[in-house]
Amino acid sequence: MSQARTRDLPVFPLTPDPVRGDASRDAAPVHHQIEATGAEDGPRIALITLGCDKNTVDSERMMAALVGHGAHVSSEVDGADVVIVNTCGFIQEAKEQSIETILEACDLKADGGLKAVVAVGCLVQRYKDDLVEEIPEVDLFMGLTELQGLVPELRQRGLLPDEEVIPTMERPLRVLSTATSHTSYLKISEGCDHTCAFCAIPLMRGLHRSQPVDLLVREAAGLGEMGVKEINIISQDTTWFGRDLKRKDQSAPLLRELLQGLIEGTDVPWYRLFYMYPSGITREMVDFMASEARILPYLDMPIQHGSDRVLGLMRRPERQATIRERVGWLREAIPDLTLRTTVIVGFPGETDADFREMLELLDEIQFERVGAFTYSVEEGTRAADMDGQIDQQVMNDRLEELMELQRGISFDKNAALIGQTMTALVDRVIHDDPEFGAVARTVGQALDVDGVTNIRKADALAVGSLIDVEIVDALDYDLVAELK
Repeated sequence: MSQARTRDLPVFPLTPDPVRGDASRDAAPVHHQIEATGAEDGPRIALITLGCDKNTVDSERMMAALVGHGAHVSSEVDGADVVIVNTCGFIQEAKEQSIETILEACDLKADGGLKAVVAVGCLVQRYKDDLVEEIPEVDLFMGLTELQGLVPELRQRGLLPDEEVIPTMERPLRVLSTATSHTSYLKISEGCDHTCAFCAIPLMRGLHRSQPVDLLVREAAGLGEMGVKEINIISQDTTWFGRDLKRKDQSAPLLRELLQGLIEGTDVPWYRLFYMYPSGITREMVDFMASEARILPYLDMPIQHGSDRVLGLMRRPERQATIRERVGWLREAIPDLTLRTTVIVGFPGETDADFREMLELLDEIQFERVGAFTYSVEEGTRAADMDGQIDQQVMNDRLEELMELQRGISFDKNAALIGQTMTALVDRVIHDDPEFGAVARTVGQALDVDGVTNIRKADALAVGSLIDVEIVDALDYDLVAELK
């Protein structure tokens, strides 16, 4: 465990430097249907990605490396020579899903349908020794710190050609893997310096390491050239970007300089910011966001709770006063801001009074979006051994009460948009619905975690296009619009 908490781990360990409203984004699995890519006559590799959007980026880098070495990569296990499972170890449900997926792949191998099963990622990083002992049918386990060796290992085992098919300098950094290829993610750093009592991420991904700005700008520009219209900027704490670099070089850029570089160095029209801890949001950053039209008036600011006492137990870096102050800065500077947060219900020691205090804060601030989930015990974290573990039914009841409050807030916020003209990004065209012709998202709706905008009478729209619409109706989380 202690070895993982180091700043010497690679930020992106895969390749060398080539030229709904009630879900938590971190907890929600990302489902991929990868279109087959790579050499038609190459070895068939099925890549299955579980977990969060950070895993998505890791898998897309893996795909680029595999295709560069002659593989034919997709999400289809039928006919595959190798199955690679990119695992998640974030919460118990995700761990179980990862184990089940690995075992299903092993069953295929036992039936003679596969040459090899490979398990990589967060779960392996954390539990490799146990997994090796418990699932010996797996041919190769590789944690996050070992992924540089994936391609060499597969080559050594005769599962990839010996030589590069596409030179490193000629292939993209990533192969896009999500169904909405006009939307993608830019992971600007790896790991986390915070010591939140409930979180095992530092145990799996190490301390915070920022990616150099020039490489990130190059990656974003490459995504733009692939047709990406919306880039979601992600990390464990996005406000922390550059602080590790500044320890060695006082002139090192921070988040504002990164964003400026992305604006100046790419043509991507939409940038969306996620995982901005309140304590790290500065007035300078707020003013910059307000001044740049391509930085969307949308911010994901996880607070995790609304009681100072519980925030202290959680070892969070902020309290109510900081949260209120940052929200005030943001609302004043960006009047049309959509503000999203994440909270945990049922943290050990949470009393009814603590929960009521959180409800009161949510009601006061009126976040447009709230992702909420019940506390999950994570082995190796401080919270796992804390007194006052909450009964699951109590947690479920509190969660439902919280989401009932948020449904009302969300509906009121949506209803206030009726009659407004907004820009929307088309995610899907519908051909067999007599009422709706497309599904899109406004600037206030992030992919997968927020509602959508259903477009009436939408003929001849193209997926990935930016359109102007008028909001004509509102639901709890979704909007209804017509073309302008």
